[in-house]
Amino acid sequence: MLELPLYTRSQLALRNGQDKPEVWVAYHGIIYDVTESRLWRNGKHYEHWAGQDLTDELPDAPHTESVFERFNPVGRLAV
Repeated sequence: MLELPLYTRSQLALRNGQDKPEVWVAYHGIIYDVTESRLWRNGKHYEHWAGQDLTDELPDAPHTESVFERFNPVGRLAV
């Protein structure tokens, strides 16, 4: 995999579908572009909001982490 750029939590938060047109979410330190997903329209997916790290929220989801395989990684989340 190519070296992915590093983004801060503040930079990720701007990719919420409201402040910028991109809709990004993070999972285990990798940031994914979910802009094209019909399930993330306007940056909202059920009770989840884009521009956030969803790692701690996935155990409550009706799907597994394999869902992220559908999306392109665009960066890494700075710790």
